[in-house]
Amino acid sequence: MSMLRKLSALFRGTAHDAAQNVVDANALKILDQEIRDADNAQGKARDDLAGLVARRRMAESEMQSFLDQIGKYESSARAALDQGKEDLAREVAQRIADIETEIDKRGPMIEDMKTAEARLRSAIAATDQKIETLRREIDIVKVNESVQRAQASVALNSAGAQSRIGSAADSLQRIKQRQAVQEEKLRAGQELEDKRTGADLDAKLRDAGILPGQASADDVLARLSRREEVTVVTPRIGQSVSSKDKDPA
Repeated sequence: MSMLRKLSALFRGTAHDAAQNVVDANALKILDQEIRDADNAQGKARDDLAGLVARRRMAESEMQSFLDQIGKYESSARAALDQGKEDLAREVAQRIADIETEIDKRGPMIEDMKTAEARLRSAIAATDQKIETLRREIDIVKVNESVQRAQASVALNSAGAQSRIGSAADSLQRIKQRQAVQEEKLRAGQELEDKRTGADLDAKLRDAGILPGQASADDVLARLSRREEVTVVTPRIGQSVSSKDKDPA
């Protein structure tokens, strides 16, 4: 019997683990369905609240009608007494007493309805907040689930990815080396061409200031200053006079 109990416990434990694995694998679907069930329950609660409010308003309307009847019958009873019709006045008074009895019964019932409404509204509001909080948490869980699946996929393929990255890096390095060799070839060819045409020697002479190069702003200003010193020919006497010796008048 002890062995049978152990086997039974083993089977129950295995079944529980299998069921738990199924639940875990479909946890997000189960959560979504539970949220939908909660929303449906909230809809039913709102319908019940609406029905309760409607019944309370009808009861209040009837209560107002009773109060209006009391006012009318009181006037009628006073008129009957003024006319000396005591039997009629008593009959009206009995009607007033019956209505007041009905009011006394319905008054507490209406107050109970109002209390139930307030309690139901509070419960619905609290449940709505819980559902909204749970829905936000589920959204976060879904995002985390997606991120973890992506990370698991990356980890699963990391070896192959590292190999592909290494191969791409090797190819990039070979391209860089080939471009460097080509650059050196072009530079060497240009140097040979400069030697053949003498361009390299001209560049050295320009750097040394022996050959004229590109004019600078200082050169232009110096040239303009020298022109101010040039003598000016006067047409009246045919005699050149330095611009510095001219009479300012």
